[in-house]
Amino acid sequence: MKRALVTGGSGGLGSCIARRLAVDGLLVYVHGHAHPDRAEAVCHSINAADGNAESVCFDVRDGGASRAALEALLERGPIQVLVNNAGVHEDAPLVSMEPDQWRRVVDVTLLGFYNVTQPLLLPMIRERWGRIISISSVAGVIGNRGQVNYAAAKAGLHGATKALALELASRGITVNAIAPGIIGGTEAEALFDADTIRRLVPMGRAGRPEEIADLVAWLVSGDSGYISGQVINVNGAMA
Repeated sequence: MKRALVTGGSGGLGSCIARRLAVDGLLVYVHGHAHPDRAEAVCHSINAADGNAESVCFDVRDGGASRAALEALLERGPIQVLVNNAGVHEDAPLVSMEPDQWRRVVDVTLLGFYNVTQPLLLPMIRERWGRIISISSVAGVIGNRGQVNYAAAKAGLHGATKALALELASRGITVNAIAPGIIGGTEAEALFDADTIRRLVPMGRAGRPEEIADLVAWLVSGDSGYISGQVINVNGAMA
């Protein structure tokens, strides 16, 4: 049984991704930090549906805590699938943005990418098979007012994805990013009312978390093994 780690798996999109991977037969480690009870609830729902899930809690910004938690999981076997989904918003115009607002958003996304991804690479390389998928945002593609920190973090994730894909291309490991637009049931949707969504999104609606989770599941499948280093936009034709 392959193992998957979904960071930010206690949130709306992360939990949908975790449930989808469990349906496909993976043992899913559902990561949480601020809300460990939510991670446990996601695991309970997966296990109640005859899936396999366990919760793991740590701050992705903390390198020592991340490594300790991951090493404990790796003692039980390699983690072949990683979904870097953890992310936060601290929105404000740059002119009034506080240093902590910049630092927290960038650190969760980019330092978190390093802290979680790096310890898993050697076990994946030994397996000569792996799937690394990072959840980005349309803001990292086209920008967004009030989200200079968030857009910068996500655009940095795109560069990391492309570079790491080159490093791992000969090892049977693919590395891709998904850049969703406005997705229902997430913080992004909460920022916009229905009229604004219809104005911003050519398709006139928010996306569904399942539409992202299905793409993650396909990128994990064997049929996607020639796709790597890509940033895949899923945003109703916004970009």
